[in-house]
Amino acid sequence: MATAKTRSVTAHVPVEMAERVDEIADRLDRSKNWIIKQALAAWLDQEEERNRLTREALADVDAGSVIDHQAVQAWADSLSTDTPLPPPR
Repeated sequence: MATAKTRSVTAHVPVEMAERVDEIADRLDRSKNWIIKQALAAWLDQEEERNRLTREALADVDAGSVIDHQAVQAWADSLSTDTPLPPPR
């Protein structure tokens, strides 16, 4: 099996955060390196998804596929009534 290339990344973090990483590593019986890699991988996935959703939303705006603010406000205001409006489309 081929070994993946790696590169060290250094970051200064608050002491409290480093201590929390230490505690979790101890609790899970994992290395701090493993904990940080898991956290960074999750954050990268989240940011990529956020970027994808933003580009998708901007494409909708460019295509004119938007909902009027007043329609959204009327719907939101109706949610606390006995006869809420259907979500605007």
